[in-house]
Amino acid sequence: MWLLAMDSLWPVAVFTAILLLLVDLIHRHKRWTARYPPGPVPLPILGNLLQVDFQNMPQSLHKLRHCYGDVFSLQMGWKPVIVISGLRAVQEVLVTCGEDTADRPRIPAYENLGFGPKSRGVILESYGPQWREQRRFCVSTLRNFGMGKKSLEQWVTEEAGHLCDAFTNQAGSPFDPSTMLNKAVCNVISSLIFARRFPYGDPYLTRMLSLLEENLTEISGFIPEVLNLFPVLLRVPGLVDKVFPTRKVFRAMLEKLLSEHKMTWDPAQPPQDLIDAFLAEVEKAKGNPESSFNDANLLLLVADLFTAGSVTTSTTLSWALLLMILHPDVQCRVQQEIDEVLGQARRPEMADQARMPYTNAVVHEVQRFADIAPLNFPHMTSRDIEVQGFRIPKGTMLIPNLSSVLKDETVWEKPLQFHPEHFLDAQGHFVKHEAFLPFSAGRRACLGEPLARMELFLFFTCLLQRFSFSVPNGQPRPSDQGIFGIPVAPSPYQLCAVLRQQGH
Repeated sequence: MWLLAMDSLWPVAVFTAILLLLVDLIHRHKRWTARYPPGPVPLPILGNLLQVDFQNMPQSLHKLRHCYGDVFSLQMGWKPVIVISGLRAVQEVLVTCGEDTADRPRIPAYENLGFGPKSRGVILESYGPQWREQRRFCVSTLRNFGMGKKSLEQWVTEEAGHLCDAFTNQAGSPFDPSTMLNKAVCNVISSLIFARRFPYGDPYLTRMLSLLEENLTEISGFIPEVLNLFPVLLRVPGLVDKVFPTRKVFRAMLEKLLSEHKMTWDPAQPPQDLIDAFLAEVEKAKGNPESSFNDANLLLLVADLFTAGSVTTSTTLSWALLLMILHPDVQCRVQQEIDEVLGQARRPEMADQARMPYTNAVVHEVQRFADIAPLNFPHMTSRDIEVQGFRIPKGTMLIPNLSSVLKDETVWEKPLQFHPEHFLDAQGHFVKHEAFLPFSAGRRACLGEPLARMELFLFFTCLLQRFSFSVPNGQPRPSDQGIFGIPVAPSPYQLCAVLRQQGH
């Protein structure tokens, strides 16, 4: 019986294998077109999945770049991918060809988390009318609520005061600053979205940030990549909840905040925050089936802003404090400039930035060195394009290798070292390089860049004005090597924050 069963299954197995190989060949046909970028030879079905280290993608792509050049191809399962490296190639893709590369590839795993295929948020939404409508809304609303204006600056400065108070409570004892930095930056986003801030001891805030951190860990790595490349696996009952256990919990917490906010919303009053402004647009759009203003997109927008707007900035600040304890000479120079321009009593303002070139250079160098988003979000071609002489077909995923620009040895004097002089000329004036692209470029450039720049300067300057930071006595010198993830974070470390005395 067993032999008969094997005999009957054998033709099915052969047919299935042949079918899979034919499908694989169909998906590889782009690699045989004229002037298609070179790349490593892919395995059947798996492509180059086993040739890429998903635990350290930047280093893996760096090695492949040295073999195949600034524009090279990968086959991730059945998905063609082109990696773009170097300043000129990245600018050509994101700016010169920006209209044709602003689309996003589908991420099936994300669409199976309860949001639905037609609701992908302002970050992952495909490049079309819905994305443009949501992007315009975000930019105009953030501008109306003070992006770059005095009102938002006051919110950030006041939150910096709360953060300094929290550091003072540590009484000079060793502590990990990342949790408090997360809460401070999250409160700025919360002020914009909900017109409220949370006390640092609020368990709801602590839980929400913990879930957010776990979410970012869940969506990176090999398994999520496999699920996105072979979405049929997502139909396995219970698999999504198993792989992404915290995403729905985090969504439920945001839904609770939104529900509470809707109960207090008064449409007769001017909008007090982003949710008020969005709900007003929902009212205007009633009866318009083409409108993107709906409850699902509101939830996604809030989730996007919390994720992209809080974790990235707080991680950069965590890098900043780490680099200050590793480079006490830089810390002293920043504090000297602060004392000369601000003294130790007046709070910093954005207007002071122009008179503080060294501090400004340090903040920019922290972003360059930390390189927290080395591969950006993936793009996709909406039509055939040509980059550096190579032809890239429509529908191809693009990975802009921003790390290759921020660490380009042909641009930066010491690309792998923390060196604030990268942003200073011979006279000590601040100079910003075109290769400084931590916020990406083109149509998909980070819409929160002005807010992030404000937070980084004001939080950093307030902290250095109030405290001197050092490695705790008896502890080893922390590493300046990051841990690859979303975003790239410094290895866990502790520091001591000692109140500065007048005149010191």
